[in-house]
Amino acid sequence: MSIIAIPAAKFFRLFDYLETIGLDVVAVCDKAGLSCVEIKKLADDKRLSAADYSNLYKQVVLEMQALGSPIPWAAGIGSDFFDVMCHYLIGASTLRGALKRAEKVGRLVFPLSCHRVHLVEDEEYAYLHYSIDTSKVDEVLVPKGWDRADTFETVSKSSGLLAWHALCGWLIGRAIEAQSICVDAPPISDAYTAGVHRVTGCTMDFMQKGNVLTFSKDFLDYRIVHTLDSLQGFLTNTVYQLIAIERKPATTSAAIKSLVGIDFTEGLPAFSEIANSLHMSESSLRRRLLSEDSSYQMLKDEIRCAAAIEHLKSSSIKVNDLSDLLGYTESSSFVRSFKNWMGVTPKAYREQMKRLASK
Repeated sequence: MSIIAIPAAKFFRLFDYLETIGLDVVAVCDKAGLSCVEIKKLADDKRLSAADYSNLYKQVVLEMQALGSPIPWAAGIGSDFFDVMCHYLIGASTLRGALKRAEKVGRLVFPLSCHRVHLVEDEEYAYLHYSIDTSKVDEVLVPKGWDRADTFETVSKSSGLLAWHALCGWLIGRAIEAQSICVDAPPISDAYTAGVHRVTGCTMDFMQKGNVLTFSKDFLDYRIVHTLDSLQGFLTNTVYQLIAIERKPATTSAAIKSLVGIDFTEGLPAFSEIANSLHMSESSLRRRLLSEDSSYQMLKDEIRCAAAIEHLKSSSIKVNDLSDLLGYTESSSFVRSFKNWMGVTPKAYREQMKRLASK
């Protein structure tokens, strides 16, 4: 099973940005439960948990937010505004309803958040217009000495559109097949454009008249498959969720994992319950999972792995007790499964995490 990891170089780049804007890297890492000193000892290509990066990014946003400036990156992901907006739109029944709610919130708080969207439809396509008022962003967040200062306009607008593309996919539990993405700013590089194509499946056109994500109107009728419970998990690890979507666009499998979550106090739901939550028949759900080379049993194993990792990192639960919690009849079966997933035993994994955690 593939566990999402990213190179340490991505952490280093975030460290550099923090130092450039004058924030205490060590203190921010401490608040995220990480040791900056230990991470800096690693080689650029050393793979680290994307979930740890997500926790760090969330803390970084909170620190930037405390400076009193709107967050210019990725539609404000991680900010209070983004969290409040998501809590409002999750109550909609369809993607159209969710985007209409997001539009309403944007109109109300745009003077403060500087982010908003506007949905337009015709007979064939939906056009999600994204706006950001970059003039309100404090220059401390875009320092002149920063190596991306010259591309600030493009990155702020394109990352906002990419964030909305990913969020829409997460909401309906399946990939949003974008027809086009337009940005009213200059291009950055061929590598950046290629990266966008890899994530969305379409090209990003620069120097256009607006910032617009275009996709089939049919997606607007898809039902929202998430609840307040699964939303909380998303908001806690938003960047991780988006990295996961970039690696593999949102699927029915992803929707099931989000619906189940990692709380096993009431056991794993039956397959029939999952089908009902996704507004699908059991046969249709089986076919959908088969088309994704997956099954409910495989997903249950992945969910158990995620839950095991979370408990080993954040609690002192004994391995035998964790085995019982995850529904294993024998502790040895759990240890064997975890070693197949992560390459080490639960005890060894916990020790590795302790060495990286801040003191």
